[in-house]
Amino acid sequence: MGRVEGKVAFITGVARGQGRSHAIRLAQEGADIIGVDLLEDIPGAPYGPATEDDLAETVAAVEALDRRIIATKADVRDYAGLKKAVDDGVAQLGRLDIVSANAGISTQMGPTEELDEDMWQNMIDTNLSGVWRTTKATIPHLRAGGRGGSIILTSSEAGIKGYANIAHYVSAKHGVVGLMRTLALELAPEMIRVNSIHPTQVDTPMIQNEGTYRLFAPDKEKPTREDFLPASQAMNALPIPWVEAVDISNAVLFLASDEARYITGVPLPVDAGCFLK
Repeated sequence: MGRVEGKVAFITGVARGQGRSHAIRLAQEGADIIGVDLLEDIPGAPYGPATEDDLAETVAAVEALDRRIIATKADVRDYAGLKKAVDDGVAQLGRLDIVSANAGISTQMGPTEELDEDMWQNMIDTNLSGVWRTTKATIPHLRAGGRGGSIILTSSEAGIKGYANIAHYVSAKHGVVGLMRTLALELAPEMIRVNSIHPTQVDTPMIQNEGTYRLFAPDKEKPTREDFLPASQAMNALPIPWVEAVDISNAVLFLASDEARYITGVPLPVDAGCFLK
């Protein structure tokens, strides 16, 4: 039996990156998947959006593991659309046990007083309010199942320490921790556990782009991945520049499984010792 055999997981941002990795890892251990992704441009983002083809690749990867997946387009800034995706997925797959509020964005970076007001609001709407909407849409299904459950909120190392030039991101990710702790208390009587995950840099398009390279290597005219690598590695205690998406997925799997049945209200770093520096 897999570690989450027979369970159903809802994942936001499922088309690529960490979200796709979470879907595959949970499916490998026996879960069926309900997933959503925006599939649209993000204003101010220094990387392109996930596409319909990306989403189709996630679907194919999960189905290749002989698991079911319901994957649709939805925006975590739109509660009605998000709720419909959750409701339709549960209606088709019959239950909900695991929630991974993974969707998040990175946008314009710079000194706090220079941040564009729309950029600030879009960041909060997606990275904090989008997480809240995800829990709002899914909690009724977890409660209805009467089997408890696990909610995993993706925060960041920036949710437990400060960083210059990304005030909107740091503020949103710190807010996720407060939401996690509140939900952990509210849902504990029903054995629904709520935890947050705090990655260091993860090797996905969110960091592997020209905007990030320029932030970390401002002296270079056209900075590259190789220019970014030593600056990224300097953030971590372990001698690595970044972790892989599957490293975060393994933590999601653990928190979703019965191995973590009494773990709730915990901010879990998967950060190569970044918090220590």
